Amino acid sequence: MTQTLIHRRQQSPTRGNSLANGDHLDRPTFHRLYEDTPESFRAELIGGIVYVASPVSRQHSNATATFTGWLVNYRAMTPGVKSPTDGTVLLGEFDEVQPDCMLYVLPQFGGRLCYQDKYLAGGPELVCEVATTSAAIDLHRKLKSYQQAGVLEYLVLTTDPAELFWFHRVDGKFERLDLPRDGTFKSAIFPGLWLNVEAIISDDTRAVLATLQRGLADESHAKFVAELESRRTS
Repeated sequence: MTQTLIHRRQQSPTRGNSLANGDHLDRPTFHRLYEDTPESFRAELIGGIVYVASPVSRQHSNATATFTGWLVNYRAMTPGVKSPTDGTVLLGEFDEVQPDCMLYVLPQFGGRLCYQDKYLAGGPELVCEVATTSAAIDLHRKLKSYQQAGVLEYLVLTTDPAELFWFHRVDGKFERLDLPRDGTFKSAIFPGLWLNVEAIISDDTRAVLATLQRGLADESHAKFVAELESRRTS
């Protein structure tokens, strides 16, 4: 999600039902105010601070579409997982975010998330963010919030400079993975979810999906699908 921080307010807002960049709020207050905003309004609460979304750039929207296609194709071949985009996630007491893309295991298949009213609550297994002007937020404040919420894998694609960051949870903390020699990251949480780094950076959707198809054909994916089915409770 593209964001800009204009100013920091040290008090809760006194402007009635409104949200502004820099407001310091707890999640219940933010959520109540956010639900009263127009559908076109986008904001997140990260570490207790409100960030209102900036206009979305062409580079950001194109990269998000490629990430979305990657995850949707994986979901299509993996019963028991979902890949929503720009959906509200209630992370914790001071965090309510809308990841560009995410992938999670459904609760009835042993997933970690739960449902709170019409929203997801908790840390998704995997989150993807595209960072243009928001690189500092996605790689620092938001990274910390996702880490605290228990997210297992966190991907950030920056567009200036063009670079992919893949973080994996180790002993409760994110560690950035080194780029493999073959240029392909392979998810440790979702077997078969392979990502061609050069292709995602250059927005080569065909190459991204071709690499994913090789991952889906790997025997590890078939084993994961069987494992998910064995966990199914309904």
